[in-house]
Amino acid sequence: MFGRLRASMQRLFTPLATLLTRWGVSPDAVTITGTVVVTVLALTLLPTGHLLLGAVLIGLFALTDSLDGVMARLSGRTGPWGAFLDSTLDRVSDGAVFAGITLWFVLNPQVPYATWGAGAALACVVLGSVVPYARARAESVGATAAVGIAERTDRLVLALVPVAAVGVGVPAVVLVVVLALLALASLVTVAQRIGTVRRQLVLADPGTQEA
Repeated sequence: MFGRLRASMQRLFTPLATLLTRWGVSPDAVTITGTVVVTVLALTLLPTGHLLLGAVLIGLFALTDSLDGVMARLSGRTGPWGAFLDSTLDRVSDGAVFAGITLWFVLNPQVPYATWGAGAALACVVLGSVVPYARARAESVGATAAVGIAERTDRLVLALVPVAAVGVGVPAVVLVVVLALLALASLVTVAQRIGTVRRQLVLADPGTQEA
């Protein structure tokens, strides 16, 4: 859904990536720094009720997710290690964002539908980790699972927008509904990937049996 936005950010960050590369900054350092900053912001600002500030700052740093990739291409350091590190740390920062939202609901039980909100945010944490795992596991058995309606960038943007909205006075039920829909979308994506991999393996080996 937000693929064009990511491509635009890559073009925007090219001058900065060029400058950092000239200064000797490694893509890995940018990846790790971004993860640490987003994680700290998510687990400090969101639980304490600084929703607007937290959403804005997290969103800004999340948009720099493509910076390390641009730097890697400019420096000729693209490879499996960078892809592995980036993907792994993305799970950390994403989990921190939804954990921060969960904690906000838990620490503010007076918020309408707080229990439902905490449950939906927690479901986003769990299912959000299963979505990329299903794709990675598919590739390990010789299949592909690049399908689904809830990609990583989509989930993050669609979560942060209502968080910011609640921070300026929008009813919290809006956030609860969006989180529930995100959890449902992630569940559908997992099902889509399971079905896709199953069809590919059966086509490759008609004798494939269910586990």
